[in-house]
Amino acid sequence: MFLLLTRVPPDTPTGTARLDLGGAALATVALGLLAWGLTGSGGEGSAPEPGHVLRWSGAGLVLLVVFLVWESRVRAPMMPLRLFASRAFSAANALTFCLYFALSGVLFYLPMTLIGAWGLGEAQVGAVFVPLSVAMALGSGPVGALAARIGPRPLIAAGAAMVGVAYAVLGAGLGLRSFWFHVLPTMTLMGVGMTLVVSPLSTAVMGAAPDADAGAASGINNAVSRMAGLIAVAGLGLVASLTFAAAGGTGGFGGAAAPEATVAGMQAVAFASALLCGLAAAVAWIGLPAPRPAAGAP
Repeated sequence: MFLLLTRVPPDTPTGTARLDLGGAALATVALGLLAWGLTGSGGEGSAPEPGHVLRWSGAGLVLLVVFLVWESRVRAPMMPLRLFASRAFSAANALTFCLYFALSGVLFYLPMTLIGAWGLGEAQVGAVFVPLSVAMALGSGPVGALAARIGPRPLIAAGAAMVGVAYAVLGAGLGLRSFWFHVLPTMTLMGVGMTLVVSPLSTAVMGAAPDADAGAASGINNAVSRMAGLIAVAGLGLVASLTFAAAGGTGGFGGAAAPEATVAGMQAVAFASALLCGLAAAVAWIGLPAPRPAAGAP
């Protein structure tokens, strides 16, 4: 607030559009019900009860439909549906969902596996987040400049494919139980891949929308990534739980009582995430526009 009041110059309204309070309320309640349905009930270490999921998540989906109808009719929608008429905008949000679904699932369940099944300390396991932070801090600027020159499509496709390879290698080698020579290098590869994606993805989203809708386009894409994370924790939790049970695990995923079953569950999460990243790479290559040559270039 201090920086806003002292450093941001005052601006004046340029239109008479109103806030879409009805759309905001519908979206909030719908996503809240969906979240409660996917993550509530069930008890510790178990998947949500089917009745609970159907009842609350179903209500959330119904309200999401109502939200879309509202957005199609309100004068100043918070999510202009016309943006999705752009193939590039729709593709950018589809690959965002796939990529952040995979990222959220791996980063949620991997520490549980390393701490619960491998018995590693929390401080050591926290190192798996360092490569992503360092790569993003050092690489986002240069990658953004490169995207401005060659276009976002090749960088996003290559980065998503790199993240998919990292998850596949992670899953294949979990049985080795090597943190420093397997887990950390694969997370470093993932961090580099995500760095190739994030800044160009913002460019692709903003470039696919008219300037007047830039704020809405950015907000929609951010909301898609957060929704992906929510659904990933619940959906991949079901994958992990079923694989854990099939491997003879007892006591809940991530517990020290069944380390091999927990590793098997994490492998299923990693392989599923790798497939989603491959899908994201394909969507980027097919759905995003090819870079245009500069004026005078062959």
